Amino acid sequence: MHCHICNKSTKSFVHEKTNIRYYYCKNCAYIFKSPELYQDFTLQKERYNLHTNDENDAGYKAYFQRFLDFTLPLVGPVKTALDFGCGASSILSTMLGENGIECAYYDPIYHPDTLDDSKKYELIVSTEVFEHLHQPKEVFLTLLKHLKKDGFLAIQTQFHPNNEEDFKKWYYHQDPTHIVFFTADTFRVLAKDHGCTFLADNGKNMLLIQKN
Repeated sequence: MHCHICNKSTKSFVHEKTNIRYYYCKNCAYIFKSPELYQDFTLQKERYNLHTNDENDAGYKAYFQRFLDFTLPLVGPVKTALDFGCGASSILSTMLGENGIECAYYDPIYHPDTLDDSKKYELIVSTEVFEHLHQPKEVFLTLLKHLKKDGFLAIQTQFHPNNEEDFKKWYYHQDPTHIVFFTADTFRVLAKDHGCTFLADNGKNMLLIQKN
């Protein structure tokens, strides 16, 4: 099985408690579940509908504020943005608007008709999306097409521990809709391979890439 990110050969390992097979790429530290476990939109939506995210909840807003606190000081005075994979809520788009950034939003399940294919943005944000993607490199390349030159792509997804035994104990892969897993180095490889600059990460779950 070849890596979805860099096309190098992977090695596999099995989680003894779940009998789930994972594939690991040593070159870019990308891990993915065996593809027969990937879920379609119907099954994913059933899972997402269990989430009780209230846009008026202070804790929920603080969650997104931490992402903005990482991202906005690094990108400077941008004026247009896209929230890619926003889910049922448009709270991040609203919060960006409160920071003077006109932000569109798109989600393939909840808001499938809101993406303008002809438009390009100075900033694209994507929080807790990439771990659900069947083909993350293809989505990454699609997002680059929607970025203006020198535009920014800010992503939030939990970085895996990059150790097989620690990975097996990690909570994040227990969600059945989480099928692919990254480290910051995975995105460094992805950025380098496609002519982008990896600017920063927070060592845990956030990163920023700039299109050249």
